[in-house]
Amino acid sequence: MMRAAWLALLAWALPATALAEQLTLDEALASVASPHPDRRMAESDLAVARANREEAGSRQDFSLFLDGSLRTGRRPDGDWKPDNIGRIVARKPLLDFGRTSQAIAAADQEVAARQEALYSVEYLRRIDIMARYFDVLMADRQYAADNEFMAVAYVAWDNANDRYKVGQISQPSLSKLEAEYQDNRERRNASQQRMRSARQQLAQAIYRPGTLPVDLVEPELKDNARPVPAYEALLPWVMARNPRILALQARLSASDARLAAIRAERHPTLDAEVIGGGYSRESTTRDEASAGLVFTIPLYQGGRVDARIARELAQKERAGAELEKLRFDLSDTLLATLQEIEWLRGSSRVAADKQIEYRDWALERARAEYELELKTNLGTSMAETQMAQIRRKQVEYRLALALARLQALSGGSLPPVEGAQE
Repeated sequence: MMRAAWLALLAWALPATALAEQLTLDEALASVASPHPDRRMAESDLAVARANREEAGSRQDFSLFLDGSLRTGRRPDGDWKPDNIGRIVARKPLLDFGRTSQAIAAADQEVAARQEALYSVEYLRRIDIMARYFDVLMADRQYAADNEFMAVAYVAWDNANDRYKVGQISQPSLSKLEAEYQDNRERRNASQQRMRSARQQLAQAIYRPGTLPVDLVEPELKDNARPVPAYEALLPWVMARNPRILALQARLSASDARLAAIRAERHPTLDAEVIGGGYSRESTTRDEASAGLVFTIPLYQGGRVDARIARELAQKERAGAELEKLRFDLSDTLLATLQEIEWLRGSSRVAADKQIEYRDWALERARAEYELELKTNLGTSMAETQMAQIRRKQVEYRLALALARLQALSGGSLPPVEGAQE
């Protein structure tokens, strides 16, 4: 009955947008594979890298083209005669002494970098979906608590109105109770708005922008009890598997390969060529068909090669600096995440549990006093009990997010913990 009333309240509070069916955390996380803009951008970058790989590999492809000219020339006898040429040329590169192989190697590394970037986007989207899911659950609980506080304040103010009419309390005392009610009402209304905005953010995160989820199932969060390795054991694991590090390392390897390909521009090339031609003027020096090897040796190319090398070296230096800075940032982030997990599992859980224990006791006492008509603070005790439960849930949600970040830093998997039970 209470659940039906709560869903009816949510449906009333969210009137402007279509409402979704019951949603679980696993169903929300499954939307990581949906065509969200973040994923599509990463997939587009990967598609570009793969196209560049195909382009690099096509350098050794067979080519066929038509070569012709329309011209006229004056003969020794003074007459002008047409001297038109039409040829079909087939050419196949045989050796370019490193140009193609290094270009392919660079393109392969760029594909690897973009693939790791896609993995990173998937991990980040998973964390974002979890955070948005938890935000909705917290917003619902906060609204329920604030609504209870407002109801208590309203009852106190309403009762005070009756007492004021018979002269039992003064105007300042009545005004104070009304001000407290209005403050609680303001907080309740702000909580109601957060319910709407939190659902909209979740709907966008799971790529359902036109449908707001209403009924969210409370997740079990069984992984919150999993053991985690120590910082010293986990740091090298993260440095070897983090997708962003792997992407930057691939970019550095791609730079080395591109440098080798650029330097190979100074090397000769060897092509096989077959030509079939037709001519408007016959000549003993022209062949209707020919075949041979074309050997090209670059003698002077100006400053083009040097400029390209300088640009690639600068880009490589930047990528190397980004990689070094990322290692610093990841080591700090890893330590902060492990410390947060330790703090949440240690003092935060204990403090939240003790607060619930105390509030449960206070609620039972308030309920007994209410039944004996000694006090009327039952509503306040119920709201404070809800706040204690909110605090406890928040600890578990933060812990789940911290563990998800830890797994993302580690490339999707954590090393086994020595002595931990499976």
